[in-house]
Amino acid sequence: MSSNNKRDYYEVLGVSKDASEAEIKSAYRKQAIKYHPDKNPGDKEAEEKFKEAAEAYGVLSDKNQRARYDRYGHSGVGTSAASAGAGGFGGAGFPGFEDILGDLFGFNDIFGRGGRSRQVQRGADLRYDLEISLEDAAQGVKTKITVPRLENCTGCQGSGAAPGTSPINCPTCNGAGQVRYQQGFFSVSRTCSYCRGTGKTIKDPCQDCHGEGRISKEKTLEIKIPPGVDTGARLRVQGEGEAGIGGGPAGDLYVVIVIKEHPIFQRQDNDLQCTVSVTFSQAALGAEVAVPTLDGEETLKIGEGTQNGKVFRLKNKGMPALGGRGRGDLFVAINVVTPTNLNREQRRLLEELAKFDVKAPVQEKGLFDKVKDIFS
Repeated sequence: MSSNNKRDYYEVLGVSKDASEAEIKSAYRKQAIKYHPDKNPGDKEAEEKFKEAAEAYGVLSDKNQRARYDRYGHSGVGTSAASAGAGGFGGAGFPGFEDILGDLFGFNDIFGRGGRSRQVQRGADLRYDLEISLEDAAQGVKTKITVPRLENCTGCQGSGAAPGTSPINCPTCNGAGQVRYQQGFFSVSRTCSYCRGTGKTIKDPCQDCHGEGRISKEKTLEIKIPPGVDTGARLRVQGEGEAGIGGGPAGDLYVVIVIKEHPIFQRQDNDLQCTVSVTFSQAALGAEVAVPTLDGEETLKIGEGTQNGKVFRLKNKGMPALGGRGRGDLFVAINVVTPTNLNREQRRLLEELAKFDVKAPVQEKGLFDKVKDIFS
């Protein structure tokens, strides 16, 4: 299921976003018991809900994963959360499975409480919000960004073991990652608590990463922004997310574009709008006025008797379409400025002109209403 179609993890478990770890665990156990395949044989819907609950708990029970999810949603945890349910219905396939077995069959006293497995996992996807100017969005630009992330430790090459040594097979599970228990006619496998499901143990941990195999670093990347991008556009940089666990592949980096507010232009899709002020005499007599565009100033000829709020259209002076398919238009709204602080001669001339005034028509719509109509 794609991240766009996934339900909110808090909604899946039926808890609030400020729920405690204990509340999340309790909610997951109820869901898992209710929809467990052993209680619902052949029920595909129950099976899917069981997997969905396991995936939600796999993220929300981990502080780091939960913080990423709260900030970025499903894209922040990538596909690593989905891997929680990838193991079928065996013991290591779902988070907290040993606890659920205990609730289902009363085995907790036999099996105890196990830790989560540290198996091979894809690294988490990362998100970076990049703010650029409208001019950069129009022209396209190359820029450098610095991304904090977890990378494979160079000292141990991601193994977690000190240089010159290697992880060894776990003495408890003999490298299997699971321990099998027999209770009557039941035979159940459980994640090995000694090696946490990896099948390996580290006798001499790497001093740089303390046996984790990954360390926090910052990497500077050059990003190419194509012409025509708008706020919300996502650029995927493959393999530049966090390093995988246990040799798993790295996640991806998603650069999300945010266009800064422009002092002159307003944008809607690929069209731009701006307002140009003219004097009373220019509007009455007609004039050529300078209009700002993304390509520099253009000359616009306005006719005699131009009214306040009239909108002119300059074709192909808007934003380029993403992918190079044409260009939008620029809509110029005229704002007629009423003169103020008149001197004696200006007042005399206007009083003379006023003798020939005719009744002004009722203004049905204002300047911004007209511009809004054009854009819509």
